[in-house]
Amino acid sequence: MEGHAGYEDPGQDIVCAAVSALVINALNSIEHFTEDETTCVSEEESGRIEFRFKELPSHDAELLLDSMLLGLEEIEASEEYEPYIDIIFKEV
Repeated sequence: MEGHAGYEDPGQDIVCAAVSALVINALNSIEHFTEDETTCVSEEESGRIEFRFKELPSHDAELLLDSMLLGLEEIEASEEYEPYIDIIFKEV
């Protein structure tokens, strides 16, 4: 995740808050409910979170990521919020 939504002023931006809540909850859930080994680097100023698996994600981790992605896609599908969120897939 990178950047800020820009929907509203900081502290009032519901798009940024929703995206942050979905992403942070998914990452916390993976750390707490799976045995997957991960790394996470975040920079609050830039709105960047980089989360990586040390090996292929487990089934449970994939399910948690799918749930996060579903929520993000629902935000992106909204006519009002679509201009403020871009979901981009990169193969690494």
